[in-house]
Amino acid sequence: MISTQAALIYAMVLVSAADQDMSDAELRAIGEIVNYLPVFADYDPRLLPNTAEACAEMLEMPDGLDKVLDLVRQSLPGKLRETAYALACDVAVADIEMNQEKLRVLELIRHKLEIDRLVSAAIERGAVARYRRV
Repeated sequence: MISTQAALIYAMVLVSAADQDMSDAELRAIGEIVNYLPVFADYDPRLLPNTAEACAEMLEMPDGLDKVLDLVRQSLPGKLRETAYALACDVAVADIEMNQEKLRVLELIRHKLEIDRLVSAAIERGAVARYRRV
């Protein structure tokens, strides 16, 4: 098991690493989320690089994606599963580069966390609206 905050970070890293390229915009979004949202109030942001690296290392293992998804699910209380999905969506749209890899990882997260399809559509739409540019 990992901490609740680490599980949320793992969900964000999963999406960012989906296309094998963690962009500056995605990394900045993760940092801003960790520094801003109340769910991270008791998390030391200096731990973020180590937490992200631990997730990346796990992803490189055989069946790493499945192991990370299982770990995220086990480490999150039910009431924070939608939060994890929302944060993953925010990272996915942070650099305006939505590709098939990111969409597939979001789908895997949605299924693993048992997020209702209508709820996930609303979360996805909200992320797009928040990160839209002029």
